[in-house]
Amino acid sequence: MLVPGFWDDQERAQQIIGELKITNAVLNPIDAAAESLEEIAMLAELGEEAGAKAVEEDLEVALQNAIAKLEALEFQVMLGGENDNRNAFLSIQAGAGGVDATDFAEMLMRMYLRWGERQEIELLEIELLPSDEGGIRHCTLLFRGPYAYGKLKAERGVHRLVRISPFDAQGRRHTSFAAVEVMPEFEEEGAIQIDMEEVRVDTYRASGAGGQHVNKTDSAVRMTHLPTGIVVQCQNERSQLKNRQIALRMLTAKLFELRERERDEELKSMYGNKGEIAWGSQIRSYVLHPYQMVKDHRTKHEVGNAQSVLDGNIDSFIEEYLRNKATR
Repeated sequence: MLVPGFWDDQERAQQIIGELKITNAVLNPIDAAAESLEEIAMLAELGEEAGAKAVEEDLEVALQNAIAKLEALEFQVMLGGENDNRNAFLSIQAGAGGVDATDFAEMLMRMYLRWGERQEIELLEIELLPSDEGGIRHCTLLFRGPYAYGKLKAERGVHRLVRISPFDAQGRRHTSFAAVEVMPEFEEEGAIQIDMEEVRVDTYRASGAGGQHVNKTDSAVRMTHLPTGIVVQCQNERSQLKNRQIALRMLTAKLFELRERERDEELKSMYGNKGEIAWGSQIRSYVLHPYQMVKDHRTKHEVGNAQSVLDGNIDSFIEEYLRNKATR
């Protein structure tokens, strides 16, 4: 990175910075755990010389610090899947529940955006389909950061919201659903072989506020994989070429996910039920009435502060899922 001209090739520079972040994500927890253990050894040695009472408080603090560092290292070790270190595409689709479901889909989008900000992950909005009545029908976000896919794959499945509907004049309790899909981003070719003769590519004008360059040219790209019927689209970039590149990566990710479903029994059952985004298929429930609680039905992990979870504090759910997966 210190070589003159490093920033001349922006794309290559960003790739190297990404590699550095992944390397640091692996090494930093190891170094931190080692330092905390060295501190304990030093305090123990000091205690032998000056007496246990002299270091008792400091040793207790050091032990708690070491436990936290070792737990962070344990969490990093859990992210050892083949594609865990990759960026992640995350899609949200409103399900049963009418306008409450589209509002819930937007709440989930905000939750993941807040989580990404806390993780200092670069976020890119790939597509967004708003609902005329409020909320969103569908969106796709790209999370670019170390182990984004390894963490976010815990969120894959149907989510359920129970609350007093703000859209019901009679103030009744409603249940609504939204589905979350998470896929790794493949930047290199060869991860999944795609025959472009089997892909229909359409271009169109991007939607959004008028008067912008992006709305005056056919820069948006939609790709349809004819054998599977998978459709992806991207309109975020001003350049049709860049939108085409991102759309192709999304298609690669979706085809990879389709292949994984056939191999993984958990994914197979999850997606078998997800044909209908409704009752009986949820992985997590967000209850706002008559009490507040968010519960993951796979791990039984619960959090009483539902608003905190909806503000992006989902790390405990991710860690419990990975821990539960690792012990099977």
